[in-house]
Amino acid sequence: MTSNAAEHLSQLVQIPTVSATIETSGMEPFDTLIDKLKELYPALHERLTCEKVTPLGLLYRWEGTDPSLAKEPVVLMAHFDVVPVDLNDPWTHPPFAGVIEDGKVYGRGTLDDKGALVVLLEAVESLVSEGYTPQRDTYLSLGGNEESYGDAAVAIAQTLKERNIVPSFVLDEGGAVVDAPLPFVKVRAAMIGVGEKGIATITLTAPGEAGHASAPKRFTAISRVARAVARLTPSTFPAHLSASTVSMLASFIPHTEGPAAVALKALVAAPAVTAQTFAKMGGEPAALVHTTVAATLIEGGTADNVLPSSAKATLNVRIATGETVESTVARIKRKIADSKVSVEVAEGSGPSAESPTTGPAWDALVAAVRESYPDAVASPYVMMAATDSRHFHKYAPRVYRFAPLAMNAAQRATVHGVDEWVEIDSLERGTVFYRSLITALTAPTD
Repeated sequence: MTSNAAEHLSQLVQIPTVSATIETSGMEPFDTLIDKLKELYPALHERLTCEKVTPLGLLYRWEGTDPSLAKEPVVLMAHFDVVPVDLNDPWTHPPFAGVIEDGKVYGRGTLDDKGALVVLLEAVESLVSEGYTPQRDTYLSLGGNEESYGDAAVAIAQTLKERNIVPSFVLDEGGAVVDAPLPFVKVRAAMIGVGEKGIATITLTAPGEAGHASAPKRFTAISRVARAVARLTPSTFPAHLSASTVSMLASFIPHTEGPAAVALKALVAAPAVTAQTFAKMGGEPAALVHTTVAATLIEGGTADNVLPSSAKATLNVRIATGETVESTVARIKRKIADSKVSVEVAEGSGPSAESPTTGPAWDALVAAVRESYPDAVASPYVMMAATDSRHFHKYAPRVYRFAPLAMNAAQRATVHGVDEWVEIDSLERGTVFYRSLITALTAPTD
C-alpha cells in the first residue's frame, strides 16, 4: 500500500496541473491527470459513478445501502491543481519530476494537495477492492482550480444543494499533523480546522494630478495610497479569542508540563488577555486572533519622470470570526481616514461558522487521528487560509479541514514554496486515517 501510494503520487506530480496557466497552456495536463486517475484506481472507477460537474470539477458518488440517508451524505474533498513554479528557484529535484528518494516523494503538489488526494483515493480503492459497501452515500469532490479560486467546488456545492442534498459531514484540506502548534507548545498535534477566516481582495485607489515629476504636489497619487496602506497597522482590527482557539489551547494542557502547562492554563483562564498577548506576538499567533491586512500589489505610473493620475494598492484581507466583509470595509475606511481614497471590494466572502467539536462526527475524526498518528493530539482551530470547503459551510452543519499528512515547520514552508516533499510513511498513515474515517462514518449501525 505504501509503495503504491508513493508511486501513484509520483506519477501525478509529473503532470503539471497548474491552474493559473490554463488560459495560456490549455487543459491538456488536467485531462491527462483525470485519465491517469482512472488508470491508477480502477476498482474505484468501476464501483463509483463520476459526474463531471465542470471540466475541472469531478463528483464521485459511492452509493450507500440505505436510501433514507441519501440526502445526508459524507463529502470528502481534495484538489488536483497546483500553484506555479518559478524556474529560477533552486529546487533540489525538478519540481515536476516526482522523485522518490530517502523515504520521501519530492515535487510540487506533494503536500498541497496531491498527497492528500492520493491517500483519500488509496483508502477508497482498498475498501472497494475488499468489498466494503457504505450504508451512507459518500461523495468525493475533486477540484482542479482551487489554487486560482475557480468554479469547480462552487459548482459541485451548488449542484448538491439544488438536489436538496445536505452533507452530514464535509472534510477538505486544511490543518495537518505538526510538531509544535505554538512556539511554546512542543506537542505533536493534529490540527483540525473547525472553521476558516473569511477572505477578501480589497483595492485602494487614490487620485493624483498628472504632470512632470520635477514639481510634485504635496500629495501625489502614490504618496496618498502609500499613506493609506501605512495606516493599516496590525492594530487596525481588535483581537478576540474564538471558542475554538480556547478549545485548542485547552486540548494541549493534559499533554504538557512545567512552565508550558502553567502558561496554557493562564491563557485559557483569561481569553481577553490571551488575545492581546497573541496579537503582540505577531505572525501565526496574531493571525489566530484578529483580521489581518496585507498589501500585496501596488500599481501606478508609466515612467520614472511622470506623476501618475492615479495609484492603486491591492489588499489581501483575512477576516476573523465575528466580522463580516461589510464591517471589515467600514473599519478600513475609518482607519485610512481619507475620503479621496476609494475602497472597493474586488471579491470577498465572510468567515465560516465553527463546526462542533462534540458528537459522532468529531469523535470519528479523533478516532481516525488516533489510529493513524497515535502520538498526536487532535485539536480544533480556525484556519487562516481559504479552502474549497467554504462553499459548503453556508448550508452544511459539519465542515472540517484537515489533511492527514505530517508536516514539520520546514515542510510547511515549502507549500507554495521551494522543495515541497512528503514522507512515504505519512502517505501510509494518511491512507489509514481515511479508511478509519470512512468506515466510522458510513458503516452499518446494526
